[in-house]
Amino acid sequence: MKCLFPKSVFGFSAAILLMGCGSTALISTPISNIDTSPLKIADLTDVEKKNWGHLDLVADTIPGMSVNKAYKELIKKKKGKKVIVAVLDSGIDLKHEDLNDVLWTNKGEIAGDGIDNDKNGYIDDIHGYNFLGESYNEQLESARILRLGLGDATLQAKAKAKLEADYPKALEGKQNYEQYLQAVTNADAAVKKELGKKEYSKKDVAAIKPKDDAMQQHKGVLMQMYNYFDTVPEMIKGFKSGIKQFTDQVNYNLNKAFDGRKVVGDKPYDITDTRYGNGNPQNRSEDESHGTHVAGIIAAERNNGKGVNGVANNVAIMSVRVVPNGDEYDKDIALGIRYAVDNGAKVINGSFGKAFSPKAEWVYDAIKYAASKDVLIVHAAGNDGVNLDDPNEPNFPNDAINNGPEIADNYINVGALTPKYGPEMLAPFSNYGKINVDVFAPGSDIYATLPNNEYGFNSGTSMASPSVAGVAALIRSQYPKLSASQVKKIILKSGLPIKAKVILGGEAGKTAKLEEISTSGTIVNAYNALHMAAKVNSGKLKL
Repeated sequence: MKCLFPKSVFGFSAAILLMGCGSTALISTPISNIDTSPLKIADLTDVEKKNWGHLDLVADTIPGMSVNKAYKELIKKKKGKKVIVAVLDSGIDLKHEDLNDVLWTNKGEIAGDGIDNDKNGYIDDIHGYNFLGESYNEQLESARILRLGLGDATLQAKAKAKLEADYPKALEGKQNYEQYLQAVTNADAAVKKELGKKEYSKKDVAAIKPKDDAMQQHKGVLMQMYNYFDTVPEMIKGFKSGIKQFTDQVNYNLNKAFDGRKVVGDKPYDITDTRYGNGNPQNRSEDESHGTHVAGIIAAERNNGKGVNGVANNVAIMSVRVVPNGDEYDKDIALGIRYAVDNGAKVINGSFGKAFSPKAEWVYDAIKYAASKDVLIVHAAGNDGVNLDDPNEPNFPNDAINNGPEIADNYINVGALTPKYGPEMLAPFSNYGKINVDVFAPGSDIYATLPNNEYGFNSGTSMASPSVAGVAALIRSQYPKLSASQVKKIILKSGLPIKAKVILGGEAGKTAKLEEISTSGTIVNAYNALHMAAKVNSGKLKL
């Protein structure tokens, strides 16, 4: 499942639905001073909101990755070596104005001739490959386990318990959001009539002096919603987005009778059945926007006067369509990783995850294969706000089977940060874990590309992972001799070791230090990482 919260659901759901019905000497400020940096009191400006993940903690009082500083002081005009970054995700809008010039192109393939020209086993894979065929809506793995009778009795019992717990919540969420939408729509109409104008502001609503209980209620509804949205159109759009998300859960994700795979025509639990899919990883609809957003975070063309700047400046995005609107199949992920590795990717981003993985061994083998070919995998930790070290809170894939030793040294699992430096710095939705989460990076309200030349904000560890993949690509571009294992260690060791306690899972009474909830205890910093990479590359520093 895509590790993402639409802006309509993130933050609002947590508050309203529940209420309603390693150290380093490279840091640019002394370690002892980091946790005494002043908290940012003023609201973020529009520019800061759209760029906060690239800002600097010391200069801006925002826990970004110091990307702008890295370009200004270290990279400057050095392009480095082009690095292929595979985005294992939903389809990407390959025609997007900010992505079309940074796509990987398979020079050994002739577009549209229906022939596997380069003999790599995949026909017409010009910009990547589509393992989903024309499918998109899908079940969660728990529903598939019950529908198909997968695994043993214990697995089926766990899947049944999970499904029976999740379905009523989705149904309730759908109903609640429909009620909120109706309340806001009614209030909007009443306020427009009261003010005598079609457009109005929060200030206008606050100034209304209600003459009856009905107007008092309408005013109250809007003023409450202004705590989560800037405008009424955003409220309406947000609630519609939330309704769709919950409707999809009810109709597809948690529906035991639904089979989204039948249009593909393969045997999804047979790893030897590989002749399926097609060479077109383009997104199939505007709603299929996740992969486009992730790709933009990594590599949206920098300084072209359009949209946003990606983290990395000299990359080629390989689109590997493996993530549906539901849980991904283990076979697709395993084959997608192998496809990316065999076709030249040096970094793979995986912004997905799920609670059940009947064929996890296929993915583990693919991760090991990537390690053997010196390919780094960056993965999103997930959005349940839980401790992944708890055996009852698994999130697949991972690289530590049953909390044991890492199966490979090429895998980074990333949690998410908000722009609020201080106790609320850890995103309330972000998973964490001393064993299973390596590092944290910007992942809340990240502005990036959306289909049809659009741009917008999304939140999730889905956004934190490509932020780190972008830093990894920068390092591999500037210092191509460094191995995947070295790049992983550099990213973890060069981060800022914040010592202050942060709130876990949005629960005010539950706090911990980053070193207690991640392997590194740090937040990613591109400036420090490039500094350290230079020293490792020159032999002046041993990891």
